[in-house]
Amino acid sequence: MTTLKIGDKAPNFSGKDQDGNLHTLADYKGKKLVVFFYPKANTPGCTAEACDLRDNFDRFKANNYALLGVSADSSKAQLKFKEKYEFPFPLLADEDKSVIEAFGVWGPKKFMGREYDGIHRTTFVINENGVIEDIISDVKTKAHAAQILK
Repeated sequence: MTTLKIGDKAPNFSGKDQDGNLHTLADYKGKKLVVFFYPKANTPGCTAEACDLRDNFDRFKANNYALLGVSADSSKAQLKFKEKYEFPFPLLADEDKSVIEAFGVWGPKKFMGREYDGIHRTTFVINENGVIEDIISDVKTKAHAAQILK
């Protein structure tokens, strides 16, 4: 789906989180950054994925990782999602899809025989220098931390 490849420079994104704080790629220089795109806040798969990352957050921190969730939900929906499950990482409310499109994860999907455009659940691992180290498109929602921290 995405045209980005391992070894590419990560897109220089800019987006606001659930509290209206701006996040850019430059903010994470010197850290490894996990950007995980998910279709919709508070849905079963997205909740399982984000909770697995939350439950392993100390392992990410210990390995110099920052985490950033992204969906096209409103900041209000992202805030409810974050508060309900006590996520220790920000969730970008990418309503204009600028970050989603920069990473190339928006496109046609099929669900129950219906075709529509939406977010393809994809995770990008970006190294300290802003280079894509890994792209996970076959996300195992209940064991996603293990996929990243392999």
